[in-house]
Amino acid sequence: MKNFLYRMDLKGSPYLYIAPFFLVFAAFGLFPLVYTGWVSLHDWELISDDHTWVGFANYTKLFGDTYFWNALWNTLSIWVMSTIPQLLMALVLAHVLNQRLRAPTFWRMTALLPNITSVAAVALIFAQIFGRDYGLVNYLLGVFGLGHIDWQSGTASSQIAISAMIIWRWTGNNALIYLAAMQAVPRDLYAAASLDGASSFQQLTKITIPAIRPTILFTVIISTIGGMQVLAEPLLFGGASPTGGSDRQFQTLSLYLYEVGFSRFDFGYASTAAWAMFGIIVIAALINYLITSRLRRS
Repeated sequence: MKNFLYRMDLKGSPYLYIAPFFLVFAAFGLFPLVYTGWVSLHDWELISDDHTWVGFANYTKLFGDTYFWNALWNTLSIWVMSTIPQLLMALVLAHVLNQRLRAPTFWRMTALLPNITSVAAVALIFAQIFGRDYGLVNYLLGVFGLGHIDWQSGTASSQIAISAMIIWRWTGNNALIYLAAMQAVPRDLYAAASLDGASSFQQLTKITIPAIRPTILFTVIISTIGGMQVLAEPLLFGGASPTGGSDRQFQTLSLYLYEVGFSRFDFGYASTAAWAMFGIIVIAALINYLITSRLRRS
């Protein structure tokens, strides 16, 4: 009996320790996912008690929905405009923070401030900055004689404004992730490079980036997943309108899902959009995984 209890403690206790996570995940992650899939196969409206089985009709309708494809294209466009500059700026910022600075803790905490600021406050400020009549950006454009831009009405201009908002919020957060990875790079490499006359930029490209490549790949995957779920920024930039502008010029996939679910109350179709969005994120993550695996092997 004693040996049995010993073996159970040795082999069974690790599963007991991790069980709470999987129980919570099953309740709040797996069950909603499966249930949403079930709802997507029905004509399911909030004000109706009858939920008619429609099979894959919602999926057929979704793939022919021009609003869905417009939202997908807007999401990809905003993701490219926000993620690439964001990660490049985070890399440079982390490299600067990794230098010998006075009060380094202060500067590192400052980099995180945009991320802990309320997204509503950020949207309010950026709506003022990109305002058509009295916005700061239009004022500066006027100083150089470039004329004013109605940032919210244009497709490219509105997506640039939203991308600027996302970049401002998440650059510091990614910079601190890069900084933590840079702290593990042996200082001897930088000392040797300095003796050889390498500039700070050369140290960044020849030492830092190759050394922290797994961390960079991790942030690319996380940013890809986050970029596909952008909701608050376009919603608040458009004055809480779920259509993403008068011509849906900055409606993202999450915003489209919100519109279908909570404006039309068509939960069956909204669940279909949610599953399509889930599939797109999985495909993007798999592509990222294949690319990162190839880069790691090389």
